[in-house]
Parts: sequence; structure tokens; C-alpha cells
Amino acid sequence: MKRIASLIALTTLLSGCATHQPLDPALFTIEQGRLPPADITLNIPGLGPCTDNPDRSLHLDSSQSVNVLVHGCFGSSGEFRGLAQVLAFHGQQAACFTYDDRNKLTRSATELRDAINQLADQTHIPKITVIGHSQGALIARKSLTELPLTSPPVRRPDLRLVTISGPFSGIASANTCGKTWLYPLTLGLLPASCYLVTGAKWEDITYSSRFILEPGVLVPQVSSYLKIDTDERGSCRREKDGRCVESDDIFSLAEQRSPLHKTDVRTRRVEVHAGHVEIVGDKHVAPTKLIAVLQEQGVLNPTRPERLSAFSTLLAQIYQANGF
Repeated sequence: MKRIASLIALTTLLSGCATHQPLDPALFTIEQGRLPPADITLNIPGLGPCTDNPDRSLHLDSSQSVNVLVHGCFGSSGEFRGLAQVLAFHGQQAACFTYDDRNKLTRSATELRDAINQLADQTHIPKITVIGHSQGALIARKSLTELPLTSPPVRRPDLRLVTISGPFSGIASANTCGKTWLYPLTLGLLPASCYLVTGAKWEDITYSSRFILEPGVLVPQVSSYLKIDTDERGSCRREKDGRCVESDDIFSLAEQRSPLHKTDVRTRRVEVHAGHVEIVGDKHVAPTKLIAVLQEQGVLNPTRPERLSAFSTLLAQIYQANGF
């Protein structure tokens, strides 16, 4: 019984995610920045504005490219509100994908791809960039492989993929759940406990899962894949009295790397020393390292010299930071 109890306790480590934050109605809108005027309103399942506003209607310029952002576990579209405002400042549109965190990752990826296809079919958008963080990185990449789709695309715009801090080799703390030989020894309690903690997705996040071992090949429409890995060692999410009380070291580089992704010539890998949440920003830390990488790699438009001061002010307002 002690062994079973310890296995159950271990499953509490499976999430490896940021703590879910309560919704703030004051954050239901974003500044429009230099976005082109919207000429279309869309209602696509799973796709909406990058806020936690219950109104999920998406207002876009139907002729301009769109960045689709995919949050991690225990997350929401509102987590990317700041990044959406950074994009808007540079004249780039954003939409956010929301999904059931307890579903199998392949199901969420299929829903994302269906949403992308609907977005393409209902507009004249020339390019869609899918940007996923953490668990969202796994979903984002899988969505752009040869999945069996419920609604195959009519239009085929250029696709671009960006993943950030994705555990593509499986989550280390989920290793026990991937050891199938333990199932009979725990009288079936181990897989039941894994499901209880994370839902159906637990089968996809272990090192031995089919999702990890057979990631699939990116579809031909993907012109480039930027894979951003974070060296999170020594990072801290929250300090108190000069000491770290919450680490921001969630996934090791070994968890993020996968030899199965190296063979695609469209892949460019960039390594950044940053914490797991730090890289995409939170209420107090601006994602300056991510902004720099995205601009260097041509995903985010460059900031014009005459607008640097205004951009610094924007970041300070969004992230309560000390400027850029």
C-alpha cells in the first residue's frame, strides 16, 4: 500500500504547469496598436481573441496574416493578452486557441487544425503562424502534421510554426505513468490515478507514449518551423524576502529536445536561458527575450527606432515592468 500511495503522490507532479490565475474583467480587451481595421467577424469553435472575455467573436482584417497563439496547461487565452498587444503594436493580428486541458492532446490538435482550416476558408489570409507554449507547443506541432481531419481545408495558406518550451521527449515527472509493467502491480490504480490528475491526456505526455514516439511529419504547407528551447536552470518565478519561493524551472533541455524533430530541414532551433513562464511573460515580467528571438527570426516585425520609447512604455504598462 505504501508503494501505491507513493505512486499516487507522484502523479501530482504531472502537470508541470503554471498555476491557473483567476479571470480579471479589466483584461477583457486589448489595445489595437497599429492593427488594420477589422472587416470581418468570425465565430470559430476554439478560436477567439487573446483575452478571457466570454465573447469569443474574432474581429479581423480578412486579407492580413494572423498569428494563432496556443497556451499551455492550466492556461487560458488571457495569458497571451500581453503578447497579442505586442503583436498589435507592430501591426500584426493575433487570435488565441482555447481547449479542454484534460482531453487527449491529439484531440486538441485536431480541433486546432480544424479551427485553422475554418479561418483560412472564411478569409483571404495569406499566412497563418501557429505559436504554442509548453503543452501548447505539443498541440501546435501535432496540429500541423497529417492528422485525420473532420473538415479538410479548401484554401491552403502558407503555414509557419513556432514552439516554445515544449516537452517533446515527454514530461519526466510522468515517467512512472509510462511504465506499463507497473499497472498490474498497482492493481490498475496507477493509470487510474494518472487519469484522475490530468485527464485523458496523461497517455500522451509520457516518454513511452505514441504521441511522443511518433510525432508525425509536418504538412508541406509549413514553410518554416522555429523551435525555441529554454534553459530554465536557476530560474525563479516568485521571490520573497530575497529568496525563491517558486521555481520557474519546469522542463529540462532533455525534456524539450527530440531527435525525431531534427531531420526536417525546415526546423531552426534556438536556445534561450529563461524561465518557463518568464519566456512568454507574466504580470510582472515582460517577455523581452522572446521578443528579441521572434524579431531576429522574422516572426515579429522589427520595432522602428522612432517607436522604441513608445514600445518601452507599452511593455511597462502591460507587464508592470521597468521598460524594454
